[in-house]
Amino acid sequence: MNDYENAVEIKGVTKKYDGFTLDNISFDIPKGCIMGFIGQNGAGKTTTIRSLLHITDINDGEIKLLGLDHIKDENAIKKRIAVVFDELPFHDVFNAKDMAKIFEGMYPEWDNDEYMKYIERFQLPQKKKIGQFSKGMKMKLQIACALSHNAELLVMDEATTGLDPVVRDEILHIFMEYLQNGERSILMSSHITSDLEKIADMVTFIDKGKILLTGYKDEIIEQHGILKCGKDKLKEIDTEDIVSIRTNNFGAEVMVTNRESASCKYRDCVIDPASLDDLMLYYVHRDVKEWS
Repeated sequence: MNDYENAVEIKGVTKKYDGFTLDNISFDIPKGCIMGFIGQNGAGKTTTIRSLLHITDINDGEIKLLGLDHIKDENAIKKRIAVVFDELPFHDVFNAKDMAKIFEGMYPEWDNDEYMKYIERFQLPQKKKIGQFSKGMKMKLQIACALSHNAELLVMDEATTGLDPVVRDEILHIFMEYLQNGERSILMSSHITSDLEKIADMVTFIDKGKILLTGYKDEIIEQHGILKCGKDKLKEIDTEDIVSIRTNNFGAEVMVTNRESASCKYRDCVIDPASLDDLMLYYVHRDVKEWS
């Protein structure tokens, strides 16, 4: 059942809207990985997720989930994946017990004991109507439902947005537990890069409908650096080494694409490590080169 290498394969996917194009994007999520999907709001994260779930029809390209075609095998795929959206898709009049009955009918591998364990762990009331739940409670309920039918792929669109740091941390911990058997994978879109820095194995960075970076998070972070120098020194730095330059009253901070080679070339400059947040900031400004 689990004989596929990549949980997700996106090849040359294009989706054209009036004023926005998802532009020939490609990336893979190997089985057993957490992929952090990052980008500004409006960069194309949700369009990509809606495309792979076949909520949106793509104009071109190919998508495979769990080794299956996302259109042809849609019904088979939906039984084996779980989705958590930013907004709760359940009706306000239901309670947590009602959700168990609904999901039991939808998923062949629904595990009620597992579900009740999550409900208790998250301290969710069983009989209170969902309409009276706080945002954090609603998110926890979605996650309890998502994790209770042995899904091989968990897809989350901004699922930790609006939750307090303690709840976010608890949920990230549960995702790590969920992945421990090596057969499950997670695609997690978020603009909270600190969450992804904690748990993602890989990151894919999308901006204006194009994929800018995709790969193992540690390698991407390790490769880049932030070089600090005076403004007079800028002219000595090769343009091909530069992602973009942030200037301030004291000098400049330059994101370089190869920290190792830059530290040999520019020996009198300090080069600091870059975070995921830095990567987003500097790459988003790559067209203007200098910004402040």
